[in-house]
Amino acid sequence: MHRMYFISCLKGVPRTPALRTWARSFAALLPRPLRFLAVGGLGLATNVAVFTIVWMFGIPSLTAGLLALVTATILTWRLNRAFTFDRTGRPQREEAMRYAVVTAVAQGTSYAVFVVLVLTVLARLPQAAIVAGAAVGALISYNGHRLFAFAPCHAEASGTAGSSGFVQS
Repeated sequence: MHRMYFISCLKGVPRTPALRTWARSFAALLPRPLRFLAVGGLGLATNVAVFTIVWMFGIPSLTAGLLALVTATILTWRLNRAFTFDRTGRPQREEAMRYAVVTAVAQGTSYAVFVVLVLTVLARLPQAAIVAGAAVGALISYNGHRLFAFAPCHAEASGTAGSSGFVQS
C-alpha cells in the first residue's frame, strides 16, 4: 500500500531531462559566483558524509579523508560543469585533470592559510582559521576554474561559447 502511494506521488515529479532543464532554469536565476558556492556547499556536505560513513566502517581517517575528497571533487566537477561554467570544448578527461590541478592548488592554499593562522594569531580560535583558509581557497578555486579548468579552448574562444554559464545539451 505504501509503495503504491509513493509511486502515485512520483507521477508529478519531472523525469531526468525535465528535471535537468528545471534545475538549469532555476540556477540561471543565480549569479555564477553563487552557483559556484552552492556547488561547493554540496561538495563539502558530500565530503563530510562520505568521510563519516567510510570512517564508521573502520577505514583509517587519512584513507577515509582521501576517498571522501576524491568523491566530493568528482561531484563538484560534474555540477560545476553542468550548472556553473560554460563548455570548454576540451575532452572531459583533460577538463577533469585541469579541474583537479586547480582544486589541489586551492585546497593546498586553504590548508596553508589555516596552518599559518592556527599557529599564530588564531591559536585560540582554530574555527576562524578554517573559515579564513576556506575563503582564500574558494577565491583561488573560483578564479582558477573560471580562468583555467573551464576556460574555453582557443578554437572556441572566438565567441561560440555562451554567456549563460550552462552546458548546452
